[in-house]
Amino acid sequence: MQQQLFRYSGEFNLELGGKLSGFELSYSAMGTLNDKRNNVVWVCHALTANADFSDWWSGLVESLYDPSEYFIVCANMLGGCYGSTGPLSINPEDGKPYFHGFPSLTNRDIVGSFDLLRQHLEITGIHTIIGGSMGGQQALEWCIQQPSLVSNLVLVGTNAVHSPWGVAFNESQRMAIATDPTWSKSEANAGMNGMRSARAIALLSYRSYQCYLNSQSEADNEVVDNFRASSYQQYQGDKLHQRFNAYTYWYLSKAMDSHNVGRGRGGVSAALSKITANTTIVGIRSDVLFPLEEQRFLAMNIRESVYHEIDSDYGHDGFLLELDQLTNIITGNRVPNSKHKRANG
Repeated sequence: MQQQLFRYSGEFNLELGGKLSGFELSYSAMGTLNDKRNNVVWVCHALTANADFSDWWSGLVESLYDPSEYFIVCANMLGGCYGSTGPLSINPEDGKPYFHGFPSLTNRDIVGSFDLLRQHLEITGIHTIIGGSMGGQQALEWCIQQPSLVSNLVLVGTNAVHSPWGVAFNESQRMAIATDPTWSKSEANAGMNGMRSARAIALLSYRSYQCYLNSQSEADNEVVDNFRASSYQQYQGDKLHQRFNAYTYWYLSKAMDSHNVGRGRGGVSAALSKITANTTIVGIRSDVLFPLEEQRFLAMNIRESVYHEIDSDYGHDGFLLELDQLTNIITGNRVPNSKHKRANG
């Protein structure tokens, strides 16, 4: 997997009024562009992932889209901490890290940065955009911004508007970060213990009751402390602590909260009606964070759409783990590269 860095030197104005004096995006690329520069599969990652889709989607993309036929791209989102400009990056205005001074982002800003990368790569069309969770939000937003650019859209466990329920989960996580006494300090490790707790809270929305029952139940009736479920929450918090930072967690969760495709477009249904891509929508029956009604709403309002549901004990994380079911669904609805437009057209 080839990792590269895109540098944008212009002023980048943000939706909520801030700006960046240039930025960098770390991205991975696999395969070769065709002569028309439109055999592109663009992967949008979720909140805490990175540009290496082979790492967190375990070969799913390459098994669906042969790199000998497609050019596959994934960029670490703006605000991230895997090589793209984020809160720990140096602010060129004063030569110091942004820390708490990083400007507020929305998914529209993140998509705007992706599109500048697309232009840099001289990509004229995108065969397929695929994303789950927050990545699905960005994939959806891109197809609304530029309907003629994208031929096929695959959305897994995502929504058109981030719900009050989802905002509440994210706010609870940010409250956990804010209780860390180091959070007020302008230093790289600020809020990291708070982020451990935030991740434990998040996991309750990512998984399901049945998942914990299957994997964290005690072997006998005598346990009264040091439960498996307790150590599992600690373990998950520690894992994120080793690879992420609290600033990025804070800013990107805020960007997720602001997701509403209807903002400034005459409402959500009007915005979704702009999408012309052949759209495959997948919901997960045990998902409590992005429940099925959100994917059903997408299917009802996107004209060229097909809706599927998958079974999983993993809840929302089924979008990362139920690879066989996803492969069967996406393969069944995939448009060949030679048909670079509409499946029904």
